[in-house]
Amino acid sequence: MFEKILIANRGEIACRVIRTCRALGIRTIAVYSEADVGAQHVRLADEAYCIGGPRPQDSYLRGDVILEVALKSGAQAIHPGYGFLSENADFAEAVEAAGITFIGPPAASMRRMGSKAGAKELMQAAGVPVVPGYTGEEQSPDMLHREADRIGYPLMIKAAHGGGGKGMRIVRASGEFPALLESCQREARNAFGRDRVLLERYVEQPRHIEIQVFADRHGNTLHLFERECSAQRRYQKVLEESPSTFLSADMRRAMGDAAVQAARAIDYVNAGTVEFIVAPDGGFYFMEINTRLQVEHPVTEMVTGHDLVEWQLRVAAGEALPCAQEDLAQRGHAIEVRLYAEDPDAGFLPGSGRLQRLRLPNAAPGVRIDSGVVEGDEVTIFYDPMLAKLIVHGADRGQALARMRAALAACEIIGPKSNIGFLERLVRHPAVVGGTIDTGYLDRHLDEFLAPGADDHRLFVCAVVARLLAREADAHHCNVATNDMASPWARVDGWRVGTAAAGRLAFHAPPGRVEVRAAGHAGDYLIEHAGHVHEVRGALLDDTALSLQLDGSALRVSVLRGLHRWTVHDGTSRLSLEAAPLYEPAVRALEGGTDRIAAPMPGRVVLVRAAPGDSVEAGQEVMVIEAMKMELSLKAPRAGIVAEIRAGTGEFVEADTVLVTLEPST
Repeated sequence: MFEKILIANRGEIACRVIRTCRALGIRTIAVYSEADVGAQHVRLADEAYCIGGPRPQDSYLRGDVILEVALKSGAQAIHPGYGFLSENADFAEAVEAAGITFIGPPAASMRRMGSKAGAKELMQAAGVPVVPGYTGEEQSPDMLHREADRIGYPLMIKAAHGGGGKGMRIVRASGEFPALLESCQREARNAFGRDRVLLERYVEQPRHIEIQVFADRHGNTLHLFERECSAQRRYQKVLEESPSTFLSADMRRAMGDAAVQAARAIDYVNAGTVEFIVAPDGGFYFMEINTRLQVEHPVTEMVTGHDLVEWQLRVAAGEALPCAQEDLAQRGHAIEVRLYAEDPDAGFLPGSGRLQRLRLPNAAPGVRIDSGVVEGDEVTIFYDPMLAKLIVHGADRGQALARMRAALAACEIIGPKSNIGFLERLVRHPAVVGGTIDTGYLDRHLDEFLAPGADDHRLFVCAVVARLLAREADAHHCNVATNDMASPWARVDGWRVGTAAAGRLAFHAPPGRVEVRAAGHAGDYLIEHAGHVHEVRGALLDDTALSLQLDGSALRVSVLRGLHRWTVHDGTSRLSLEAAPLYEPAVRALEGGTDRIAAPMPGRVVLVRAAPGDSVEAGQEVMVIEAMKMELSLKAPRAGIVAEIRAGTGEFVEADTVLVTLEPST
């Protein structure tokens, strides 16, 4: 076994690998960018070395620098994690040439799978089922359009060297093809450096089921069953589970056999995942082989009881697989979701900033947390905004879902917005609970998973009451500090001679700004909201919970208080309110009006589609920026003439920076 390895990655996966290495007595070496100086993987490793600037291409994608660190530090092997260089055959080859072990498949196997087109042809020759399509090298737009018409619609355009949902477009009619092809190729060039695409028939309402495979250098190849990843948004997985509710025993056996056959066809070694698209009738078709460890590998670990990172290390060190196929079994049910710094109500816009508060559920039997951040860490614009993976295991699916709901309810975040509420609605949705979700369901029904907004009267009133009680407590502390307990000027109950007046409060809450009127104090209030008057009696607020009588019924909710934000949770759902000024400045309309297009978040300009003097229509794309591995299209809010373009291709811009200004059409 190795004595020292280098981990060529960051964040959660680097911390995950360090954990297994520590259990095996292996010393670890971390690498980090200038943006990750204080990151958790740096703090957990035995040694750590800076490898460049904050952008991935200046650090984590610099294979030559990483290899130099490995040689200097005496690393015997390199674990690539996932993403970055994990599926780069040139890097794997360079590592082996330097006399260091690459903890992953041979470079030759990667090259066979590095092109989706070549992989599909190879699998077809090996007898693995594939979807009809076009994988040729001729890539002229006219030729591709003719092939698309031949295959028929709906059709999928896929980046041949892609992954992670990047470089994929669905075409439903011939007239849509040219524009979607251009968009797909541009995204593929930016993400992977190559713009070759393949075409394949699009299977309507499919399932996405993948098989975990493993092989050693002694001729042994096996699978560790399936993970269902059908809950997706824009091809990004949001919930993974095992076993699949869709597979029968015969289908599971057939797909497992096909996955092993696929791995053997490319002389595979170490961990890999064979991904299949499964039609409603049960027909399954090869999609791709991911030649690395998957983000969702903990699901397989939970149901099989095996540490896949330990298997990777042992196989890379020359050992045989620790068991045979007949020794493996699925026990119970496991589910994984990923907690992101993103705003689902703003199109899942990635977030950045300091994690002022981060509370995750305590690890317990059946509950596992894999994370690369802690409270106080900074979420930067340069990397994926994943905060943690929540993985649960139960005796059956019902128990696993219950544990996931409890784990999510225990999560608290102040700082960047998060997808916690979205995930809570996801694991309670009938399509997920019933196991009937397909890969396009979320995109077709996204509104069913978004925040309920201020029309959720019960939670809304609770959040307002928490705000009122907190304000009164603050005023009391202020009075104590000034030794003037009787001063009427410090009171917050709307006091006036003879009676208490109703006060107004304003909040930012989905879907927008909300005003309420509130009268009373010390836990007894009348709150007018959306045409209804709610009676509150005996409200008490401690550090974490609010109890009250609301319209005659007793209620207790948990409360998380930020600087200007209150989040309440009733055990089923949550609602967040942010204090807003009663009177919005008049200049606000000018700053955010229809004459200016601003950056929604920090990022880099990757495409400018307009120039000063150009006429644009409402909704026309004028600029594209990239942030956190995601392209954001900026569109004209109205028809007009471009007055200024304030940023060029390649420039980094801050959030809310005005990038384009418009003047009226003449």
